[in-house]
Amino acid sequence: MDWGLQNRIHRMFSPASGNTVMLAVDHGYFMGPTRHLENARATIAPLAPHADALALTRGILRHAVDPTLTTPIVLRVSGGATILKEDLSDEALTTSIEDAVRLNVSAVAMSVFVGAPHEHESLVHLAELVDRGEQYGVPVMAITAVGKELAKRDARYLSLACRVSAELGAHLVKTYYCEDFGQVVEGCPVPLVVAGGPKLDSDRAALELARNAIDEGAHGIDMGRNIWQSEHPVAMLKALRAIVHDKATVREALDILSREKGTPKAKNAPTTA
Repeated sequence: MDWGLQNRIHRMFSPASGNTVMLAVDHGYFMGPTRHLENARATIAPLAPHADALALTRGILRHAVDPTLTTPIVLRVSGGATILKEDLSDEALTTSIEDAVRLNVSAVAMSVFVGAPHEHESLVHLAELVDRGEQYGVPVMAITAVGKELAKRDARYLSLACRVSAELGAHLVKTYYCEDFGQVVEGCPVPLVVAGGPKLDSDRAALELARNAIDEGAHGIDMGRNIWQSEHPVAMLKALRAIVHDKATVREALDILSREKGTPKAKNAPTTA
């Protein structure tokens, strides 16, 4: 692996823990002005300094992120469908690798739709993106199991989607947590980061998801709505960092969340989590 490509990957991962806390704010490329992301600049600014990487599109990067930001960027480079379509898998590459290099990003990311109507196209696009990324020393993150039609996200399906992505050359894979997630990790030879998905019922549920994912071998999380749709997004991000980087239990993370938002420590939480 070329030095530049390795260097870009290491920018996004803590040298101490080997893990990453990515902040996903790329939802607008197919969902439009999502709740609490209507004003992207206002949402991103207080959170970005606490993230190990920021996942977004080039439009938001250019227009809503201060160029003095030193947080590594994971640039979304696929698109072409919106929530108005039944088939979200009809995507293509929408940003060139040359533009990604001009934007000085640390990685590029695209969705792959294993089992969807446009599975073939998305996998071929992934292989093409890897070829282009390798030319410029830019790592590629494949984002698996997305789309309305892919409601079944079990270990068998996710193992297939993640392994195929790695086989085609993806340097990182973003996927969902599931029962028996360790099987997914075991079958994927590249680092996995876990998506937060839709907003969960509580901050605690998101912290538990992160703790379980790390315990079973994930190298980090890439969360969006469970952070910036929280009532206390910065506090939530700090609590997640404690789990991912400092091996905090869920109870300890809840205490951090309470302290950071100025409320008493969490009560009635289990002693271990």
